[in-house]
Amino acid sequence: MKKIMIIDGQGGLLGKNLVEAVKKVLPEAEITAVGTNTMATTAMLKAGATNGATGENAVVVGARKSDIIVGPIGIAIADSLLGEITPKMAKAIGQSEAMKILLPVNKCNNIVIGVDDKSTSELIALAIEKIRELAEA
Repeated sequence: MKKIMIIDGQGGLLGKNLVEAVKKVLPEAEITAVGTNTMATTAMLKAGATNGATGENAVVVGARKSDIIVGPIGIAIADSLLGEITPKMAKAIGQSEAMKILLPVNKCNNIVIGVDDKSTSELIALAIEKIRELAEA
């Protein structure tokens, strides 16, 4: 069973939707929800995450223990998500041996060129396809 860490900040809506979608296709998956704030963590736990934690150290520890890390692209960029991603968090995610599935959310001064503009639900569907593929490998 793959260990999946979903990271989100602000209100946690993207993370919540990711948790719900992963639970549908991989009900046995161990999903750890890590919020950059308690509101995001709570939203993901209510959506059905197995475990939940909040803050910088939770990201650092989770990045070492996860097989797959999922979240908006900003989780790998220091000071993004309106400053919620610390340099230590971005470094831990970047250095993790986990597969990273980063959704190209063009917000907070991060714009990904060469990627089609897709709705959040379309991005989540693509992420779920990749998570399922990796979990079954």
